Amino acid sequence: MKKYFMDFHVHIGRSNSGAPVKITASRDLTFANIARECKHRKGIDIVGIVDCASPEVIDDISQLINSGEMKPLKEGGLIYQDKVTIILGSEIETKEEGGGHSHQIAYFPYFDDIKEFSKALSLLVTNVSLSSQNCKISAQEAFQIINQIGGILIPAHAFTPHKSVYGNCVRRLPEIFSRATLKKIPAMELGLSADTEIADHLKELSEYTFLTNSDAHSLPKIGREYNIIELEKVNFREILLALQRKEGRRITANYGLDPKLGRYHRTFCETCNYTATSNPPVYKCEKCGSDKIVKGVFDRIVEIGDYQQSISPSHRPPYYHQVPLEFVPGVGKKTLNKLFGYFGTEMNILHKASYQEISQVVGFEIAQNIILARKGLLKLSPGGGGKYGKVKKKEKISGEENLQLNF
Repeated sequence: MKKYFMDFHVHIGRSNSGAPVKITASRDLTFANIARECKHRKGIDIVGIVDCASPEVIDDISQLINSGEMKPLKEGGLIYQDKVTIILGSEIETKEEGGGHSHQIAYFPYFDDIKEFSKALSLLVTNVSLSSQNCKISAQEAFQIINQIGGILIPAHAFTPHKSVYGNCVRRLPEIFSRATLKKIPAMELGLSADTEIADHLKELSEYTFLTNSDAHSLPKIGREYNIIELEKVNFREILLALQRKEGRRITANYGLDPKLGRYHRTFCETCNYTATSNPPVYKCEKCGSDKIVKGVFDRIVEIGDYQQSISPSHRPPYYHQVPLEFVPGVGKKTLNKLFGYFGTEMNILHKASYQEISQVVGFEIAQNIILARKGLLKLSPGGGGKYGKVKKKEKISGEENLQLNF
């Protein structure tokens, strides 16, 4: 078995021809650029690209295969320049009878599968070229289409207040999925405002593997959350076995933002822009009394949770709070380029480089911040209402933290 870095949720902003795919994503996010970024700067071994049902993206994939830059794998997936494994996916929006909308991600093993799904999707949405369109069908109906073609369905950012199964639709999954379907959903994506400790307040989630993915809308955001996955070799079949925790394949670690950095961690007042600080759940603004709020992920999970304290199943891997390099005080574009020039990839900086090595490249203060960030020791102010939380600049470090810099 070998361990790999995996980010299973990355968006495409534009096709090679410049056609829009994900409107809110960067123009630089093309299929080929994502593969290059994962290989050369991020050090991500496996990437799930979730806008591959767009006909323009299908054309881009065809060109990469025909040029020999990318090759299909026998057991599913594509390999880019013999280095990065790409899993083809499509994020869609489903609608329930009660009016709730949620995002689901369909992943497929083969190129022909995503082409078939694109045809099916074109009958359901206004513009199949654009990502995350409302299909006007339920999550259960979407599953049936995906399953018939040979793909898997994973609920995306399961707790966010907009477009998620728990945040916008239901309190419990059997309200939207049949029992048979729930057995075939291999994993649940937590989203940036939740972590294992928060999600495991819900008893029904004990059966599922948790995924921490970036939901990247720009190249620098790739890998801001990621997983370490243990496989015999890299392909779709092996990844599915890991998500199902079968034959020794598994997710061995989740790396993600401290939920406080997420954009929807706490309840946010739309009237006076105040982010809640009192014990959750908060249903109206503590500052101005308005009930025009965006309910936070933490508040929602406390509201619907089964347990007062988190209870994780024995199969759950460790979750490591890690601040991405771009959030670290003192780390701008020039500093990042210096670090990449010396250490190669972000994964090398976050997992291999020592405090002493980093300090030789960017100085002691920034090196200190990077080490504290990857150990989850920086102080944070919580996010809410669509605004990210912030990393507070550290004035002074404690003796214990100073000791940790050398480990």
